[in-house]
Amino acid sequence: MIVTGFTASRAHKLTTGQKEVNRVLAVGRAPVEHGFADLKNWRTLTKLRTDPARATRLLRALLVLTNLEVNR
Repeated sequence: MIVTGFTASRAHKLTTGQKEVNRVLAVGRAPVEHGFADLKNWRTLTKLRTDPARATRLLRALLVLTNLEVNR
């Protein structure tokens, strides 16, 4: 299931509840997007052209390190 936010238009303004839902989604999405930005900046994913299992282990290790850095 994919969860997306609400979209406003000129004719349809968002209610307070819809704005709050968008805010909660953004708070949860921000760390994930920052993590992928770090991976792109470190150019880690460009070097993974071999074994998918190796990529999974490396990405898990990077996720742990990122979480440690965020919580520090």
